[in-house]
Amino acid sequence: MSQPETLVTYPGRAGWLGTVAGHLRQSKPHAVVVSGSIIMLLSTILVSGVNFAFNIAMARMLGPARFSHVTAAVTILMLASAITLAFQLVCAKFVARNESSGAKAGVYRSLLSQAWIVSLGVGAALVITRRPVAQYLNLPDSRILGVLALGIVAYVPLGVRRGAMQGVCAFKRLSNNFIIESVTKLLAAVILVGLGYEVLGAVGAISASVIAAYFLPSVTREFHAKSEPASQPASFLEGMQAIVFFVGQVIINNIDILLVKHYFTPELAGLYAAVALVGRVLYFASWSVVSAMFPVSAATKPRDENPSVVLLPFLLVLAIAIVFILVVSFFPGLIMHAIFGGGFIDAEPLLALYATATGLYALGVVLMAYEMSRRIANTGWLQLIFSGVLVLAIGAFHATLRDVIVVQIVLMAVMLLLVSFPFLKRYRHFLALQETA
Repeated sequence: MSQPETLVTYPGRAGWLGTVAGHLRQSKPHAVVVSGSIIMLLSTILVSGVNFAFNIAMARMLGPARFSHVTAAVTILMLASAITLAFQLVCAKFVARNESSGAKAGVYRSLLSQAWIVSLGVGAALVITRRPVAQYLNLPDSRILGVLALGIVAYVPLGVRRGAMQGVCAFKRLSNNFIIESVTKLLAAVILVGLGYEVLGAVGAISASVIAAYFLPSVTREFHAKSEPASQPASFLEGMQAIVFFVGQVIINNIDILLVKHYFTPELAGLYAAVALVGRVLYFASWSVVSAMFPVSAATKPRDENPSVVLLPFLLVLAIAIVFILVVSFFPGLIMHAIFGGGFIDAEPLLALYATATGLYALGVVLMAYEMSRRIANTGWLQLIFSGVLVLAIGAFHATLRDVIVVQIVLMAVMLLLVSFPFLKRYRHFLALQETA
């Protein structure tokens, strides 16, 4: 992958703004970030639309109470995604850093074999604990978790395959993979629930979609080469960093749904789940930008490190968040009533609040992901601490659904502030060096 060209400050643009403008015009990695972000963002819009269709169909076909059981199963899958995303990130990072096809293939195959071992263990653990977990979440049938375990077994290896595509910037292939998963889930769910399998059918469709995504599409031809020793093999510390980061991420993104499922009635939990699903659209759109930034930043040599690589993704995510919050603020009735049905209208006042919490967190993720792409970062541990505080805070303040969301807004705002400090310090140092160069 080509490296950034010499930074140029354009006439007529004084100070840091001119420096950044020159860099954005001259640096090829920015072109990859922009084009990759556009591809991933467009696919995310499509995938989010299909996922919304899935949720709308399930909400209308099952009603709020049974819909909450489906969202609980989905949330457990999302918690398992901490491991999936950790493997994806490590694979993407070290595939990007190794130049030869043989080395890339070696990294991919090594991580894939490890992923299968881990996924089989996680799936077996869920099967063994399915009855107490179902009781805690007020699920009507522990078989729901057994069916979900089938999808989890394929979910971790799927992360390695996605990381391989991401590492070689095969964003079209990666986006197709997400599309295949979402379309399979929708079609299978409608058919199975329509045949009378209800919640079991919906969860079975989720597992089927993960299995389909593992096989389609295939990885690029670089990974069919004969394995060679990697110049930069995936390290244990990198894996631990990724696991810590994504454990914190999935807890922050999903634990509120499980806690609400435990503390509130199934009907209220269903309303909250619908609000959370709307908020996830914003987060997935933001993550598509991060996905495009990560391999470009990871492949950049230390001598060419430039913090402005993260500035464009940060501004894109900020713009996406502002637009999203405005839309859900002005049209809450259209979103909840027209999309989910009259049974979900009481959730309208929560939409803008939840979107605000999600937007604050998404901005923090941009900065944390950049740190991880460049070095072993401490921000993942900070996020993990905040995820634990979030669980305790919701446990203490959950008189209403609004209280649950306000807790998240306060904590995400504080975390964004804290993860911004080290980045701003290095960015000021970088600009100072440019002025003296």
